[in-house]
Amino acid sequence: MTLQNSSDAKIEVIRQPQQLPCSYIDATGREVQITEEMIQQACSELEQRLVKPAQQG
Repeated sequence: MTLQNSSDAKIEVIRQPQQLPCSYIDATGREVQITEEMIQQACSELEQRLVKPAQQG
């Protein structure tokens, strides 16, 4: 698999039950729980910013 076609790959997702909540401390010092929705949004944003390599040839 190369970077050029990696976003087309289908990967089976196996969800595990959440064992412990994950959180971070925000700028005001509050503890904020990290949700799956937050992670999915971050992944979507990163995928949109992906720069595909120039075509060789």
